[in-house]
Amino acid sequence: MPSSAIEGLIPSTLWKKFYEISQVPRPSKSEERIRLYLRNFAGQNHLSMKEDEAGNIVIQVPPKPGFEKSPTVVLQSHVDMVCEKNKDTDHDFMKDPIVLVRDGEWIKADGTTLGADNGIGAAAALAVACDDDFEHGPLELLFTVDEETGLTGVNNLKKGFITGGTLLNLDTEEDGAFYVGCAGGMDTVGTYKIELEQIIDGYQPFAIAISGLLGGHSGINIADRRANAIKLLGMLLDRLSQFNFQLAFISGGSKRNAIPREAEAVILIHPDVESKAREIINEYSLESVIEFKNIENNIKVTFEKTDFTSVKIKSAYKNSLKEKIINVILAMPHGMISMSPDIPNLVETSTNLATVVEEGDELRIGTSQRSSIESSKRNIARAVQSVFELSCAGVKVGDGYPGWQPNMDSKVLKLSKGVFKNLFSKEAEVKAVHAGLECGILANKYPGLDMVSFGPTIEGAHSPDERVKIPDVEKFYRLLKNILTEIAKQK
Repeated sequence: MPSSAIEGLIPSTLWKKFYEISQVPRPSKSEERIRLYLRNFAGQNHLSMKEDEAGNIVIQVPPKPGFEKSPTVVLQSHVDMVCEKNKDTDHDFMKDPIVLVRDGEWIKADGTTLGADNGIGAAAALAVACDDDFEHGPLELLFTVDEETGLTGVNNLKKGFITGGTLLNLDTEEDGAFYVGCAGGMDTVGTYKIELEQIIDGYQPFAIAISGLLGGHSGINIADRRANAIKLLGMLLDRLSQFNFQLAFISGGSKRNAIPREAEAVILIHPDVESKAREIINEYSLESVIEFKNIENNIKVTFEKTDFTSVKIKSAYKNSLKEKIINVILAMPHGMISMSPDIPNLVETSTNLATVVEEGDELRIGTSQRSSIESSKRNIARAVQSVFELSCAGVKVGDGYPGWQPNMDSKVLKLSKGVFKNLFSKEAEVKAVHAGLECGILANKYPGLDMVSFGPTIEGAHSPDERVKIPDVEKFYRLLKNILTEIAKQK
């Protein structure tokens, strides 16, 4: 039975497909079940399909009668989703379905990411394949895997896997806008060998947690100046250094492409300084609220006495490692580096301090860099690398992925703008996005491929605040169908 959250929504087929997709666990790099869903869809609808070694799938939709000679159009979306949840939400992304909730004119999830990025795009493509109410030429529905954590699906596309010369990417999140460019990106990770020392006699463990932050997409939301939980924690630990505390544990963030919403640490101090430490923490908490006034409304800083059994620690990091961690967090650049001189309000270059995580006997600090300028992307990555190297960390710099350079003479852009104006009696905006779209890689692999990207309004992507605007989904689908019809007439 479909969720009551989508009851009565139009277009009904798209919402039904989105509900079905939301019931299939699909974390990045674990897309086996959603791929099975797509195979079953193709079989049930008697559509040809093919699958490559990376797990990408193309479903071929035949043209409507009379449009057999129309140009083939590729509808492209990715099937994985970012898996983020509130700390108090009990949800296993490897096996639990997403619970949809209707909130006025929005659809959201119950304490988790919604997966509208890019589930709405995938659902629209499937709905098109089932829709007999409009004319279109031959279609290729391209579903890629692992977009969110490495773009490995699109990176492994082979020549000839798609044949269409026009591609509609259904993975942007703003009603009324066509996107024609995107930033390239890369990751830089610093690794420290965890060296331990004995706990000082009389020291007791205390748990510190930063929570309640907005988080969000490390590209789209980086211009919003949202707080970074890892940065806040690092600055707080620096304030507490006067007590000669020991650090036994630190963790923050969860995804390379999300601004960290939460961070935590376990420190050890003498009970005699607990009262003074609380004063400093309360003062710091108030300062953080003031600093991020009108941006963050729910910053929460907690400091709780615990016991060795609860936190399961028997030793602490060596003091030298503690100092390296704090100094690196303080020194690491985060946020906007430069704005585009050509496109108003577009971030050109940025970097995200994304994760701090223990893995075995190592501590890894993950960062990601983005820029629409290749040299700028590599320059900021080199700056991040230098911070790690100054602290004697092992550093791994990823190969990254290219940006998508705008083509303002694009035929499909011109056609799409015309369709939009005819439908809605106003001009569409033409934009670039400070995020990684698969279009950049597709442009490299398929020279001459004419592309444009669009989608409905989605807010809070990559966070449990993610939501999609119901009326804009109907507009998006109507626009998609009319663009396909107009292209089909170009035969």
